[in-house]
Parts: sequence; structure tokens; C-alpha cells
Amino acid sequence: MQLFFKIIFIISIVLLGACSQSDIPNQQHEHSIKGSIAAEISQNGDYSIISSIRHGLSFWDNRTHKILYQWQHNKKINNNVFILRISADNSRVLSATRHEFALWNTKTGKSVGFYKVTESPIQDIQLSASGRYVLYGQGNGKLVHIDLKTGRRLEMPIHTGKINSVDLSGNGRYALSGGNDHHAFLWNTKTAQIIQQFHFKHRVSMVRLEENGRFAFIADTQKASQIWNLKTGKLQSTLIYNARQSIFSTVRFIDNGEHLLTGAPNRKITLWDANSGRSLQSWKVTGRKNSRLKTAVVFSATRWDKNNIASESSAGLFEIWAIKNKH
Repeated sequence: MQLFFKIIFIISIVLLGACSQSDIPNQQHEHSIKGSIAAEISQNGDYSIISSIRHGLSFWDNRTHKILYQWQHNKKINNNVFILRISADNSRVLSATRHEFALWNTKTGKSVGFYKVTESPIQDIQLSASGRYVLYGQGNGKLVHIDLKTGRRLEMPIHTGKINSVDLSGNGRYALSGGNDHHAFLWNTKTAQIIQQFHFKHRVSMVRLEENGRFAFIADTQKASQIWNLKTGKLQSTLIYNARQSIFSTVRFIDNGEHLLTGAPNRKITLWDANSGRSLQSWKVTGRKNSRLKTAVVFSATRWDKNNIASESSAGLFEIWAIKNKH
């Protein structure tokens, strides 16, 4: 009997060791010493933009691990930029506070422009692939689409409650939004016509479009996390998980829409099969150093190369994670 318990104990230790290995990154680079309040990785993983309280915005080259530029919205001591975006072609960075947003040229490092938003706070904001179009959702339920080249401005008071999440197709033609009114809307930014609407039992907390506008991810504050085929207008899959609620801090379609990457406030990154909704693999980013609670919010994740995933978190760390089975 003693031998049996010894064997069980050894197996348990081995299994625990094996599980913990999935939480050890292949690479780790510090992008903010005292943590960050927002971060975004470019779609191809080459660049990161970090917002930290004391040091403003830092634009990193992830392949060489060097800071290329440092930017400030203003001369205030505490930086309050809480949303960051990088255009898919890597030409522009967008940074936003509750009442203004700025655009930066990644080739020259210079500011492209500052824009004030006074009517109602910005809740979420997105940038098209070339950086020409901006879409933001406000606390009053209004959506605003701006063509930065022509100055065309389209305001859409679609939602009856606060908007929580917005996204824009790569070409800027299609917009997706979700809010407290339990609805998500897909609409054409040229004609201002609603293409499809989605009704949920609870508040819609996250929406994301596949770059070419073929698929949409929509999640409410409970367990409805759905992937829709926008060409057919039909539900493609629902994410399968055991948690009581679906809380995501970041979502991104990768691999031409075949897979989905999600990040959560509990350090967890998950890779999903977009066709079936099955979880394929998950990782836990490293928690904050010198902190009693080893927590971290996953701010952004993307495919680094065919064998790895890259992430940015509130711990101020850029990390690379190995994919066990090449999906």
C-alpha cells in the first residue's frame, strides 16, 4: 500500500511539473518596468505599442527588442491612454483617452493629428488596415466613422445603451458594434445601412471582425461567445468552455480566419478552432513582479510565427509561447 501511494505521489509531481511547463514562455522581454495600462501587438507580431503611467507611449520593434519612438498626448505627469491600435500595414498607431485620440506615423515617428471627442466618452476605437478610417463607439450609444483622407464623418445613433466594443474591416467598409442594449450590429460605412443585427440575452461585451470581413466574433457578458459566417449570415460555432462567464480582454482572428486567439483578465491566452469552437491550447502569461497578487491582464496576442504565439500583458511583459501541436 505504501508503494502504491509513493507511485501516485511521484505521478502527481510529474503531472504538476508538466502542466506548469505550459506557463513558461520561450522568450520574455520587459516593455514596461512597472507594468502597463494598455498594449497592442501588430497583426504580424513585428511591433508593440505600450502605454504606461509614468512613461507615456513606447513603440517597440519586437524583432530587435528596441524602442523606436516614445510619444506623449500631453505634458501631464500621469498618462491616461487606455486604448492602443496598430494598423494592419503597420503604418499608423492610434492612441486614445476617454476624450481624444491621436494618430502617429510609424515611419517618421511624427504625429499625424489629434482629435477631440467632447459629446460622450470613447468606449472603444478601431483603425482600418491602412490607417485611413477610424471608428469609435461612445457612452451615449453613438458610432462615429471618419475618413481621415477626405474628412467625411458618419454618425450612427444605432444603440440605445452604452457601446462596449467596436471593430472595423480591413478596408474600412464594414463596422461591427455591441453594447449594453443586448444588440450587435453589422453595418456598411458607405451607405450607413445595417446589414445584420444580432440579439443577445445579456449585454454584448466584445465584438471582432476577421480582417476581410468574412467572420464576426460576438460575446455577451455571460456564456454566449459566437462566431458568425457573415457571407451566409449564419452562426458558424460557439466557443466551448466550462467557465460561468465569458470575459475577454482581447480577441483576434488569425490564420486567415481558421483560428481565434483570446486573452482574459486572469492571465489566460487561448487558441480556438474557429470552425468548431473547440479550445486547442492555452497558456498563462507571467504575473506582475514584486506584487502580492501575481495577476496580469492579457492586452494583446497574435501569431508570432508558425510555431509560436506572442502576447503583451499588464505585467509589462512581451512573451513568446510555443504551440505544442502545429495548428
